[in-house]
Amino acid sequence: MNGRLDWQRDGSGWPNGGCSRFIDVGGLRWHVQCSGQGPVLLLLHGTGAATHSWRGLLPLLAKGFTVLAPDLPGHGFTAALPRAQCSLPGMASAVAALTQALDLAPQLIVGHSAGAAISAQLVLAGAAPAVRQLVWLNGALLPFTGVAGAVAPAMARWLSRSALLPRLAAWHARDGGAVQRLIDSTGSRLDAPGVAAYGRLLRCPAHVAGALAMMAGWDLAPLQARLPRLDRPVLLLHGSADRTVPLAQSHTVAARLPHARVHPLPGLGHLAHEEQPARVAALVSRAWSAASPHEPAGG
Repeated sequence: MNGRLDWQRDGSGWPNGGCSRFIDVGGLRWHVQCSGQGPVLLLLHGTGAATHSWRGLLPLLAKGFTVLAPDLPGHGFTAALPRAQCSLPGMASAVAALTQALDLAPQLIVGHSAGAAISAQLVLAGAAPAVRQLVWLNGALLPFTGVAGAVAPAMARWLSRSALLPRLAAWHARDGGAVQRLIDSTGSRLDAPGVAAYGRLLRCPAHVAGALAMMAGWDLAPLQARLPRLDRPVLLLHGSADRTVPLAQSHTVAARLPHARVHPLPGLGHLAHEEQPARVAALVSRAWSAASPHEPAGG
């Protein structure tokens, strides 16, 4: 697989592909999935993922919500932002422009990993005023500390400037064992279709380049300082077996928020929502019902 993902060539069998559409907003060609009726729920995936990450969760939530799930810029089938805009504020601004263009103001945002940080940025920037509840799945909201904090951002920026590295990584991903080992390293156990979807993404150099650009532009320190101002209720769902973002990080983040609760998911890893989508869907719906008792909740 070369270059960018192309829907006509690569979209066959894409999870929930029947609710996929493309829209041009802010100079970007976006791939989004939209399904269901009810309060608007925005799903934001993490770095290196795409809408496939919601393959089990989206249909369940669509029973009671209007669910909007985009491929983030540079990921999956969505075009990339200019490098200077591949930051947390830049990504959040692009997502806000998308929801405005679709006239779908999110009332509930579910963010996985880096998607949790984007959801927090959206609310804190005043770009999602209708939001009543946030749900973070294995949220990655704190910067690295110590030596890792100094080295990791610089390394990501260096790697993102390489035109060769994404192609080498994509070539390496042609080995199914390498993809499986990467999934295993998160502490999650996925079914064969889940592993295959990640393999399809990782064999695409443009997707790898998009993930690297996002990591290179990521700076969580300003967000960390503003977290105490986040006045919406937050449910932090976190797999206890997560090897990517430790469960302890959710407890640390929750202690800085005025209205937050941590709900551990025993035995699940970083991709907990892909391992047990029905369990996560029930918890999301319960959180919504508590935050908006007069609104219908997803089943």
